[in-house]
Amino acid sequence: MSAQEFDVIVFGATGFTGRLVAEYLQQTYGAEGEVRWAMAGRDLTKLRTVSSEIGAPMSLPLIAADARDANALEALAHRARVIITTVGPYQLYGEPLLAACVRAGTDYVDLCGEPNWMQAMIAKYETQAKESGARIVFSCGFDSIPFDLGVFFLQQHMQDRFGHPADKVRGRVRKMKGTFSGGTMASMLASVDAASRDPNLRRAMADPYALSPQSIVPQPRGDGVKHDADIPSWSAPFVMAAINTKNVHRSNALMNYAYGRDFTYEEMMLTGDGADGEKRAKAMLGQSKMQMTLLGFPPTRALLRRFALPKPGEGPSKEARETGFYDILYIGESAKGGKLSVSVKGDKDPGYGSTSKIITEAALCLADTSRAQTPGGIWTSAAAMGASLVDRLQARSVLRFAVEDKDAPRRAHPLPPDYQASL
Repeated sequence: MSAQEFDVIVFGATGFTGRLVAEYLQQTYGAEGEVRWAMAGRDLTKLRTVSSEIGAPMSLPLIAADARDANALEALAHRARVIITTVGPYQLYGEPLLAACVRAGTDYVDLCGEPNWMQAMIAKYETQAKESGARIVFSCGFDSIPFDLGVFFLQQHMQDRFGHPADKVRGRVRKMKGTFSGGTMASMLASVDAASRDPNLRRAMADPYALSPQSIVPQPRGDGVKHDADIPSWSAPFVMAAINTKNVHRSNALMNYAYGRDFTYEEMMLTGDGADGEKRAKAMLGQSKMQMTLLGFPPTRALLRRFALPKPGEGPSKEARETGFYDILYIGESAKGGKLSVSVKGDKDPGYGSTSKIITEAALCLADTSRAQTPGGIWTSAAAMGASLVDRLQARSVLRFAVEDKDAPRRAHPLPPDYQASL
C-alpha cells in the first residue's frame, strides 16, 4: 500500500448522512487534530458549504470525485488509510469505489444493507482484497453493528461464564424511537427492484446464510408472531432482521465458527405482554405482509421514490435525531444449560444520529487494527474488530453494552407511540 496523506476520507459528505459523519468527525476529533481527514463529493461548491456549516477550518481538504469517475476514485483510494462511503444505494453507485479501494489496498467501510450486492461483491473481490491487503467492511451503521456486536458481546460473556458459546441466540428490539434513513429505504427499493428481475436474488434475500460459505443448520424464520415467555413479551417481525441475520452468520463463519456450527439466531421486535401485546404483534405482522406485497409492484416503488423518500440533503431535524434511541436485548441459551442476557443501547435515532457516529468510530477502529490481526479481505464488524470496536464504542459513548441479570430479565416495554417500523 502506498503512503497516505489522510487517515479518513468521507465520501458523500454533501449528502445528509455524510454531512453528519463529517460533523461528528469535526466535533469529536477536529479540534485536537488527532485525525487527518478530508471530505469528498462530486460538487466542490457544496463541499465548501458543508465545511463552513459544520465549523471546519478553511484548511480542511475538500476533494472533487464523482461515484462514476473511475480515475477520480482510483486517486481518492490512494490518498487515505480508510474511506467512509455513504453514497448509496450501493448496488447502483458503490462498486467503482469498492474496486478502487481493493486495488489500492485501502480500507473501506459503508452503510450497505443490500445483501444481493454484498454477495456479488464478496464473490468478485474477496480474493483480490486478500492479495492487496484492503479490509472491506460492509454494514457499519445501525444495520448491522449493534446486532453483530451484540451477539459477539453475548458470546464472549457466555464463554467467560460457562466455558462455551450459546447455541441459540434471540435478538429482541425492546424499544426504539426514530426512523430508518432515506438511504436505507432507497437501498430496500433497489434490492426489491433487482430481486423482481432475478429469482436467484429473491432466494438469496431469504437465505440467512447468503453471505456465508455454506448453510449449516435450519434457522428460525422470525417472520411470524410468537410469545417469549421468559421475557415475557410477544414478538413481531423486525424489518432489518434480513440483513442483520446474514451478517451475524458471516461473522460466525469468519471467526471459524466461534459460536458453533449448530448456532441459530432469530431477530424480532418486542410488542409487550398480554392481550395488547399480542394485538400489536399481529397488527405489525399484517402491516409487514401488506407492505411487502405492495413493494412487489413497480408502480408502488415508483410512487415511494417520488413522494416518500427524502430528497438529497434532507432528513430529520436535529431535535428528532437527538431524542431518538434504541434498546436491544439478546438472550443466549446453551444445550448444556447456560443462559445469559445482554443489552445494547444507543442514545440517538438509529438511522441518522447513531449511524453517523457508529460508522465513524468503526472506520477509525479499523484503521487502528493491525493487519496481523485482521488481514485483507471482506469482513464483518465483529470478525474484523470485535472487542476493540466494542470498547471504542463504549468509550466514546456511542453504544452501551451491558450484561443483564440472567435470572431476572427486564420486562418488555410497549412500543412508543411514535415508533416507525418501516416505510
